[in-house]
Amino acid sequence: MKIVDYEKVQKLSTDNVFLIDGESGTKGILAGDLAKALVGLLNSEQFMSGVNLSELPQINALSANDKILVGTSAGNKAIAANDVLFAVLDEFATVEMRRNIFRGKNLGPALTAAQKVEIKAGTFKGFFVGDYWTVGDNIWRIVDINYWLNCGDTSCTTPHLVIMPDAVLYNAQMNETNITTGGYVGSKMYTTNLENAKTLVNAAFGAVNILNHRELLVNAVSNGYPSAGAWYDSKVELPDEIMMYGTYVYTPAGNGTTVPYRYTIDKTQLALMRLYPRFINPHRQNQWLRDIVSGPNFALVDYGGNSHYYHASSSLGVRPVFGVVG
Repeated sequence: MKIVDYEKVQKLSTDNVFLIDGESGTKGILAGDLAKALVGLLNSEQFMSGVNLSELPQINALSANDKILVGTSAGNKAIAANDVLFAVLDEFATVEMRRNIFRGKNLGPALTAAQKVEIKAGTFKGFFVGDYWTVGDNIWRIVDINYWLNCGDTSCTTPHLVIMPDAVLYNAQMNETNITTGGYVGSKMYTTNLENAKTLVNAAFGAVNILNHRELLVNAVSNGYPSAGAWYDSKVELPDEIMMYGTYVYTPAGNGTTVPYRYTIDKTQLALMRLYPRFINPHRQNQWLRDIVSGPNFALVDYGGNSHYYHASSSLGVRPVFGVVG
Protein backbone atom coordinates (compact mmCIF):
# COMPACT_ATOMS: atom_id res chain seq x y z
CA MET A 1 0.00 0.00 0.00
CA LYS A 2 1.39 3.35 -1.00
CA ILE A 3 1.63 6.24 1.48
CA VAL A 4 -0.59 8.37 -0.71
CA ASP A 5 -3.30 5.74 -0.39
CA TYR A 6 -3.71 6.24 3.37
CA GLU A 7 -6.57 8.32 4.76
CA LYS A 8 -5.63 12.00 5.07
CA VAL A 9 -5.89 13.99 8.35
CA GLN A 10 -5.98 17.73 8.92
CA LYS A 11 -4.91 17.81 12.57
CA LEU A 12 -2.23 16.24 14.75
CA SER A 13 -2.21 15.32 18.41
CA THR A 14 0.92 15.10 20.53
CA ASP A 15 0.66 11.29 20.76
CA ASN A 16 0.63 10.79 16.95
CA VAL A 17 3.74 8.87 15.85
CA PHE A 18 5.92 9.47 12.80
CA LEU A 19 8.41 6.94 11.44
CA ILE A 20 11.94 8.23 10.96
CA ASP A 21 14.51 6.29 8.96
CA GLY A 22 18.24 6.90 9.38
CA GLU A 23 21.63 5.31 9.82
CA SER A 24 20.57 3.71 13.08
CA GLY A 25 17.45 2.17 11.59
CA THR A 26 13.76 3.03 11.51
CA LYS A 27 12.34 4.59 14.68
CA GLY A 28 9.25 6.41 15.83
CA ILE A 29 8.88 9.96 17.14
CA LEU A 30 5.88 11.66 18.70
CA ALA A 31 4.37 14.53 16.74
CA GLY A 32 5.00 17.00 19.56
CA ASP A 33 8.67 16.01 19.76
CA LEU A 34 9.00 16.13 15.99
CA ALA A 35 7.90 19.78 15.87
CA LYS A 36 10.48 20.74 18.51
CA ALA A 37 13.19 18.70 16.81
CA LEU A 38 12.58 20.37 13.43
CA VAL A 39 12.86 23.83 14.99
CA GLY A 40 15.97 22.70 16.84
CA LEU A 41 17.71 21.95 13.54
CA LEU A 42 17.77 25.71 12.85
CA ASN A 43 19.74 28.37 14.68
CA SER A 44 17.88 31.50 15.75
CA GLU A 45 18.93 33.50 12.69
CA GLN A 46 17.79 30.75 10.30
CA PHE A 47 14.50 30.34 12.14
CA MET A 48 13.71 34.07 12.19
CA SER A 49 14.64 34.44 8.53
CA GLY A 50 11.82 32.05 7.77
CA VAL A 51 9.29 34.13 9.70
CA ASN A 52 7.77 36.93 7.67
CA LEU A 53 6.66 39.45 10.31
CA SER A 54 5.13 41.68 7.64
CA GLU A 55 2.43 39.04 7.16
CA LEU A 56 1.21 39.49 10.73
CA PRO A 57 -1.59 41.97 11.50
CA GLN A 58 -0.09 45.36 12.34
CA ILE A 59 -1.05 47.29 15.51
CA ASN A 60 -0.30 50.85 16.62
CA ALA A 61 -1.28 50.55 20.28
CA LEU A 62 -0.64 48.19 23.19
CA SER A 63 -2.90 47.05 26.00
CA ALA A 64 -1.95 45.80 29.45
CA ASN A 65 -2.88 42.24 28.43
CA ASP A 66 -0.51 42.19 25.42
CA LYS A 67 2.66 40.11 25.71
CA ILE A 68 6.05 40.74 24.13
CA LEU A 69 8.47 37.91 23.32
CA VAL A 70 11.92 38.16 24.91
CA GLY A 71 14.83 35.84 24.30
CA THR A 72 16.69 35.16 27.56
CA SER A 73 19.59 32.96 28.61
CA ALA A 74 16.97 30.67 30.11
CA GLY A 75 14.98 30.47 26.86
CA ASN A 76 12.18 32.48 25.29
CA LYS A 77 9.82 34.17 27.71
CA ALA A 78 6.99 36.70 27.56
CA ILE A 79 6.62 40.01 29.39
CA ALA A 80 3.43 42.02 29.79
CA ALA A 81 3.43 45.11 27.59
CA ASN A 82 2.76 47.44 30.55
CA ASP A 83 5.86 46.10 32.34
CA VAL A 84 8.29 46.57 29.44
CA LEU A 85 9.22 50.23 29.89
CA PHE A 86 10.17 50.12 33.55
CA ALA A 87 11.69 46.64 33.24
CA VAL A 88 14.16 48.08 30.72
CA LEU A 89 14.73 51.25 32.75
CA ASP A 90 15.19 49.32 35.98
CA GLU A 91 17.92 47.20 34.42
CA PHE A 92 19.84 49.94 32.65
CA ALA A 93 18.93 53.34 34.17
CA THR A 94 21.67 55.17 36.04
CA VAL A 95 21.05 56.80 39.41
CA GLU A 96 20.90 60.17 37.66
CA MET A 97 18.20 58.88 35.33
CA ARG A 98 16.18 57.36 38.19
CA ARG A 99 15.91 60.71 39.98
CA ASN A 100 14.55 62.28 36.80
CA ILE A 101 11.84 59.71 36.08
CA PHE A 102 8.50 59.63 37.93
CA ARG A 103 6.91 56.22 38.37
CA GLY A 104 4.67 56.20 41.47
CA LYS A 105 4.74 52.46 42.24
CA ASN A 106 3.60 50.99 45.56
CA LEU A 107 6.70 49.34 47.04
CA GLY A 108 4.78 47.48 49.74
CA PRO A 109 3.96 47.83 53.44
CA ALA A 110 7.57 47.90 54.69
CA LEU A 111 11.19 48.36 53.68
CA THR A 112 12.44 44.87 52.75
CA ALA A 113 15.84 43.23 53.09
CA ALA A 114 16.14 43.04 49.29
CA GLN A 115 15.34 46.75 48.96
CA LYS A 116 17.97 47.60 51.58
CA VAL A 117 20.59 45.68 49.56
CA GLU A 118 19.94 47.81 46.47
CA ILE A 119 20.06 51.05 48.49
CA LYS A 120 23.28 50.08 50.23
CA ALA A 121 24.91 49.14 46.92
CA GLY A 122 23.99 52.54 45.50
CA THR A 123 22.38 50.93 42.44
CA PHE A 124 18.82 51.74 43.60
CA LYS A 125 17.40 48.99 41.40
CA GLY A 126 13.67 48.82 41.95
CA PHE A 127 13.34 52.51 42.88
CA PHE A 128 12.23 55.59 40.97
CA VAL A 129 11.12 59.02 42.16
CA GLY A 130 7.48 58.95 43.23
CA ASP A 131 7.53 55.31 44.39
CA TYR A 132 6.16 54.84 47.89
CA TRP A 133 5.55 52.59 50.87
CA THR A 134 2.19 52.46 52.66
CA VAL A 135 2.85 51.97 56.37
CA GLY A 136 -0.19 52.22 58.59
CA ASP A 137 -2.16 55.31 57.64
CA ASN A 138 0.77 57.09 55.97
CA ILE A 139 2.17 57.07 52.46
CA TRP A 140 5.95 57.56 52.54
CA ARG A 141 7.14 58.69 49.12
CA ILE A 142 10.59 58.86 47.48
CA VAL A 143 11.20 62.54 46.72
CA ASP A 144 14.85 62.31 45.64
CA ILE A 145 17.91 60.04 45.48
CA ASN A 146 21.37 60.81 46.93
CA TYR A 147 20.33 64.43 47.56
CA TRP A 148 22.89 64.97 50.35
CA LEU A 149 25.73 62.96 48.79
CA ASN A 150 29.16 64.62 49.28
CA CYS A 151 27.62 67.44 51.36
CA GLY A 152 28.36 68.54 54.91
CA ASP A 153 31.39 69.59 56.93
CA THR A 154 31.85 65.83 57.18
CA SER A 155 31.04 64.49 53.73
CA CYS A 156 27.93 62.33 53.38
CA THR A 157 29.11 59.24 51.49
CA THR A 158 26.20 56.90 52.23
CA PRO A 159 23.80 56.08 49.35
CA HIS A 160 20.29 57.12 50.36
CA LEU A 161 16.72 57.69 49.30
CA VAL A 162 15.05 60.92 50.42
CA ILE A 163 11.55 60.38 51.81
CA MET A 164 8.61 62.56 52.76
CA PRO A 165 5.07 61.58 53.79
CA ASP A 166 2.37 62.65 51.35
CA ALA A 167 0.32 64.22 54.15
CA VAL A 168 1.25 66.09 57.30
CA LEU A 169 1.76 63.73 60.24
CA TYR A 170 0.20 66.11 62.80
CA ASN A 171 -0.03 69.81 63.65
CA ALA A 172 2.35 71.63 66.00
CA GLN A 173 3.74 75.07 66.84
CA MET A 174 7.11 76.44 65.80
CA ASN A 175 7.21 78.32 69.12
CA GLU A 176 4.79 78.91 71.97
CA THR A 177 4.83 82.66 71.24
CA ASN A 178 5.33 84.63 68.04
CA ILE A 179 9.12 84.71 68.08
CA THR A 180 11.92 83.32 65.89
CA THR A 181 14.64 83.93 68.48
CA GLY A 182 17.35 81.27 68.19
CA GLY A 183 16.32 80.51 64.62
CA TYR A 184 15.17 77.04 63.63
CA VAL A 185 17.56 75.31 66.05
CA GLY A 186 16.23 77.39 68.96
CA SER A 187 12.60 76.75 68.10
CA LYS A 188 10.16 74.61 70.05
CA MET A 189 9.65 72.67 66.83
CA TYR A 190 13.31 71.64 66.64
CA THR A 191 13.78 70.92 70.34
CA THR A 192 10.45 69.22 71.12
CA ASN A 193 7.72 69.17 68.51
CA LEU A 194 9.65 67.11 65.92
CA GLU A 195 10.03 64.20 68.37
CA ASN A 196 6.70 62.66 67.40
CA ALA A 197 7.72 62.79 63.72
CA LYS A 198 11.00 61.05 64.55
CA THR A 199 9.07 58.34 66.39
CA LEU A 200 6.77 57.78 63.40
CA VAL A 201 9.72 57.72 60.96
CA ASN A 202 11.63 55.19 63.09
CA ALA A 203 8.52 53.02 63.41
CA ALA A 204 7.98 53.03 59.65
CA PHE A 205 11.56 52.34 58.51
CA GLY A 206 13.57 51.33 61.58
CA ALA A 207 15.91 53.70 63.40
CA VAL A 208 19.03 51.98 62.00
CA ASN A 209 17.85 52.70 58.44
CA ILE A 210 17.56 56.50 58.86
CA LEU A 211 20.43 58.51 57.39
CA ASN A 212 22.48 60.61 59.81
CA HIS A 213 24.13 63.45 57.91
CA ARG A 214 25.38 66.95 58.66
CA GLU A 215 23.13 69.97 58.11
CA LEU A 216 23.91 73.69 58.27
CA LEU A 217 21.04 75.15 60.32
CA VAL A 218 20.14 78.68 61.46
CA ASN A 219 20.60 79.23 65.22
CA ALA A 220 20.28 83.01 65.57
CA VAL A 221 18.06 85.86 64.37
CA SER A 222 18.79 89.60 64.50
CA ASN A 223 16.22 92.25 63.58
CA GLY A 224 14.13 89.61 61.86
CA TYR A 225 17.05 88.36 59.74
CA PRO A 226 18.58 84.88 60.09
CA SER A 227 22.03 85.91 61.33
CA ALA A 228 24.05 82.83 62.27
CA GLY A 229 24.16 79.05 61.99
CA ALA A 230 26.26 75.97 62.58
CA TRP A 231 26.69 72.33 61.54
CA TYR A 232 24.45 69.80 63.28
CA ASP A 233 23.86 66.04 63.09
CA SER A 234 20.58 65.61 61.25
CA LYS A 235 18.15 62.74 60.71
CA VAL A 236 14.61 64.17 60.52
CA GLU A 237 13.96 67.85 59.74
CA LEU A 238 11.41 70.22 58.32
CA PRO A 239 12.27 71.00 54.68
CA ASP A 240 13.27 74.50 53.62
CA GLU A 241 11.78 76.74 50.92
CA ILE A 242 14.35 75.72 48.32
CA MET A 243 13.58 72.00 48.71
CA MET A 244 9.92 72.69 48.04
CA TYR A 245 9.95 75.60 45.55
CA GLY A 246 13.45 75.60 44.12
CA THR A 247 14.19 79.06 45.51
CA TYR A 248 13.88 81.19 48.61
CA VAL A 249 10.56 83.05 48.64
CA TYR A 250 9.99 84.75 51.99
CA THR A 251 13.38 84.16 53.62
CA PRO A 252 14.90 87.66 53.85
CA ALA A 253 17.40 88.73 51.20
CA GLY A 254 20.29 91.12 51.72
CA ASN A 255 19.52 94.83 51.57
CA GLY A 256 23.04 96.06 50.87
CA THR A 257 23.78 96.45 54.56
CA THR A 258 22.49 93.31 56.25
CA VAL A 259 23.70 89.99 54.85
CA PRO A 260 21.27 87.30 56.09
CA TYR A 261 22.43 83.80 57.00
CA ARG A 262 21.05 81.75 54.13
CA TYR A 263 23.74 79.10 53.89
CA THR A 264 22.34 75.61 53.28
CA ILE A 265 23.24 72.30 51.68
CA ASP A 266 19.56 71.94 50.76
CA LYS A 267 20.15 74.21 47.81
CA THR A 268 18.14 72.58 45.01
CA GLN A 269 14.50 71.64 44.62
CA LEU A 270 13.67 68.05 45.50
CA ALA A 271 13.31 65.94 42.35
CA LEU A 272 9.67 65.00 42.97
CA MET A 273 8.63 68.62 43.47
CA ARG A 274 10.31 69.54 40.20
CA LEU A 275 8.92 66.60 38.20
CA TYR A 276 5.40 66.67 39.61
CA PRO A 277 4.70 69.96 41.46
CA ARG A 278 1.34 68.81 42.83
CA PHE A 279 3.32 66.89 45.47
CA ILE A 280 4.42 70.19 47.01
CA ASN A 281 0.97 70.13 48.61
CA PRO A 282 -0.93 67.00 47.54
CA HIS A 283 -3.61 67.24 50.26
CA ARG A 284 -4.13 71.03 50.52
CA GLN A 285 -2.65 71.28 54.02
CA ASN A 286 -0.66 74.05 55.71
CA GLN A 287 2.90 72.78 56.23
CA TRP A 288 5.64 74.45 58.25
CA LEU A 289 9.03 75.10 56.66
CA ARG A 290 12.13 75.80 58.72
CA ASP A 291 13.02 79.20 57.21
CA ILE A 292 12.88 82.39 59.28
CA VAL A 293 10.86 85.15 57.58
CA SER A 294 10.85 87.86 60.25
CA GLY A 295 10.84 88.38 64.02
CA PRO A 296 7.50 86.59 64.57
CA ASN A 297 7.14 84.46 61.40
CA PHE A 298 8.33 81.22 59.82
CA ALA A 299 7.76 80.17 56.20
CA LEU A 300 5.21 77.58 55.16
CA VAL A 301 3.50 75.83 52.27
CA ASP A 302 -0.04 77.19 52.28
CA TYR A 303 -3.06 74.90 51.94
CA GLY A 304 -4.08 76.83 48.82
CA GLY A 305 -0.90 75.90 47.00
CA ASN A 306 0.89 79.23 47.40
CA SER A 307 4.07 79.97 49.32
CA HIS A 308 3.34 81.81 52.57
CA TYR A 309 4.48 82.58 56.12
CA TYR A 310 2.71 82.70 59.47
CA HIS A 311 3.05 83.46 63.18
CA ALA A 312 5.30 81.01 65.02
CA SER A 313 2.66 80.20 67.66
CA SER A 314 0.21 78.84 65.08
CA SER A 315 -0.32 75.08 65.09
CA LEU A 316 0.28 73.93 61.49
CA GLY A 317 1.28 70.77 59.69
CA VAL A 318 4.50 68.82 60.30
CA ARG A 319 5.65 67.06 57.11
CA PRO A 320 9.30 66.07 57.63
CA VAL A 321 12.05 65.07 55.22
CA PHE A 322 14.66 62.38 55.91
CA GLY A 323 16.97 59.87 54.27
CA VAL A 324 16.71 56.06 54.21
CA VAL A 325 19.81 53.86 53.89
CA GLY A 326 20.45 50.15 53.40
